[in-house]
Amino acid sequence: MLARNDVFSHDPLLAYAENPSDPLTLAFASAIELARSSSRLAGRGCFGLDPTEFCTLLDRYFPGARGVYVKPAGGAGRAPADEFDSLLGLLLEHCRGDAVESRWLAHAIAACCLGDDHLWQDMGLADRKTLSDLLARHFPALYARNDGGMRWKKFFYKQLCEREGAHVCRSPTCAECDEYANCFGPEEDDAWQPVKR
Repeated sequence: MLARNDVFSHDPLLAYAENPSDPLTLAFASAIELARSSSRLAGRGCFGLDPTEFCTLLDRYFPGARGVYVKPAGGAGRAPADEFDSLLGLLLEHCRGDAVESRWLAHAIAACCLGDDHLWQDMGLADRKTLSDLLARHFPALYARNDGGMRWKKFFYKQLCEREGAHVCRSPTCAECDEYANCFGPEEDDAWQPVKR
């Protein structure tokens, strides 16, 4: 676990956090940073939330950060519909009830899915179990569908492919696929290798 000062040097937004070790706080901070730095999220500076809702999230989780993290109106505008919207739609369909945190988390997950690492890493979480716990709490039906323990990013994209009727897998079942280890293998830091794009 990172010490408080290490956390702040890693992500300055966490200096404003009410609880910098809370998984939701870490997920929101990571999504905000990705939205600010990734070209894949151009035009989504609030990671898909409208500016008013984004300010509400900042005030609740990062009080005092508005002056630093809210840009004046105008600028690049909204990005066109893309995989972010598809991922967000999938997650919103499976939100637990009408809890605003679940909806905000859906936006954060969709943004972090566009990162380059394992989803739990892109969300700034300690491990895959922490991510799984968040998904079980906020998206229980979707969580239950991943009964084989597929890596979460792979699982979400597989859901989108199946929804569209596109099957990118060559094998009829995952157990027969040559790429099985890439979808179901361990995700610990020492086992992780970056994907070459």
